[in-house]
Amino acid sequence: MNAVLIAMLPEHLLLAGMVGLILMAIVGAKPRYALPWALLAVGAAAVSAALLAAAGTTLAPFAGHYSVAPPWLVAKALVLALALPVLLMSRHDFDGVEFPLLLLSSLYGVALMLSSDSFLTLFLGLEIMSLPVYVLVLLAYRRPQSAEAALKYLVLGGAASATFLMGVSLLYGTSGSMAISMFGLALSADSPLLRAAIVLILLAFFLKASVVPFHAWAPDAYEGASVPVTAYMAVIVKSGVLLAVVRLFGIGRLATPMTELVAVLPLASIVWGNLAAMKQPSLRRMIAYSGIAHAGYLFYALLGDPAGRLQSVTFYLVAYGLLNLLAFAALPAAADDGERDRLDNLRGLFHREPYAALMIGAAMLSLAGIPPFPGFVAKFLIFRNVMAAGYTTYAVLGLVGSYLGIYFYLRVIQLMFMSPDAKVAPTPQGGALARGASAACFAATVLLAVFPGWLLARL
Repeated sequence: MNAVLIAMLPEHLLLAGMVGLILMAIVGAKPRYALPWALLAVGAAAVSAALLAAAGTTLAPFAGHYSVAPPWLVAKALVLALALPVLLMSRHDFDGVEFPLLLLSSLYGVALMLSSDSFLTLFLGLEIMSLPVYVLVLLAYRRPQSAEAALKYLVLGGAASATFLMGVSLLYGTSGSMAISMFGLALSADSPLLRAAIVLILLAFFLKASVVPFHAWAPDAYEGASVPVTAYMAVIVKSGVLLAVVRLFGIGRLATPMTELVAVLPLASIVWGNLAAMKQPSLRRMIAYSGIAHAGYLFYALLGDPAGRLQSVTFYLVAYGLLNLLAFAALPAAADDGERDRLDNLRGLFHREPYAALMIGAAMLSLAGIPPFPGFVAKFLIFRNVMAAGYTTYAVLGLVGSYLGIYFYLRVIQLMFMSPDAKVAPTPQGGALARGASAACFAATVLLAVFPGWLLARL
């Protein structure tokens, strides 16, 4: 069978899903068919990536630009699978073909990034992933700030793309190669131009991942978007960016002064993200600042042994993604989007909606890194690798910074279970699909907590 067809089967299935949705829009098919078709396309793409990984598929249909290997196919399957709960919870907010079509388009870019071998392919995937998200922030907006949030997210993305291209141009001008393997080789180079190229490319990904001090507008974008779009940005977009960084670093080892850049800014993100999250009035803004802190933990993985980077980052992203999706899917619906996730309105939630409170509570405990939840295992893998690489001081400082996050996660639990009922007016239900998405995420979280070794053995 054709190598291109086999290697790019997940991308082809996503493309077929997009074509089907476009045809539905052209012929005027009923909107209710769009969601099942999108779920089928994404699910088939995730299953195909998993089957290719299980078969040990290693192919390079476009040598030097695109290749697949089992560990990366597993990562691709997991990221695609995380998009399924986002689609399920979107039924309450979107009923046409626009949301699933844009989401599948963005997922195509994510899948492309995870197989990129050249900066050309990587940039193409990065832009295909990002451009639909700018529209998603505005789609079916429910608050006046949505237009401002979309503009801010667009400016951040544009700045990141420009910085990335400038870094790539310097790297290409100095090395004469567009292969991303040159990035790993240049990490220890003494050339000022190569160092400048590395710094610019790193800063571009810091912008994409909202690492301090490039984080300022990310919480506004998270808060201005609808809940499914916020969940997609917090989970899938962040996963795509961080896995692309791991692919970019390859087997390269950090050397001074790059070590300080990769350690200091993520450490600042850990501390500032956790501190700023303490005073946020809404769950969405709190998750945004929490995401800034978690980006710091993930970039810390680059300090560790190259052989363990993909394993620790992928496990962390799966755990982080499941728990964020669990919190968003269980969040009770509301007629006013601005009031939906206000922390004051979560007071006494256990007395009104015990299922939602229990699901959100489980998500908060795991995001805080409290055992036996998978968030603890994820943090343990990151800091174990950092300490094994000899960066004990940075590991200790990162651990101290992570303790700050325990406060605001437990604060949410305290409000839901130990505070008097906020007497919030009855609101329309989010629907069976959102509850199904939360149940699926919780079941996957339990399996990940009980059998973490099963996933780690396949990465």
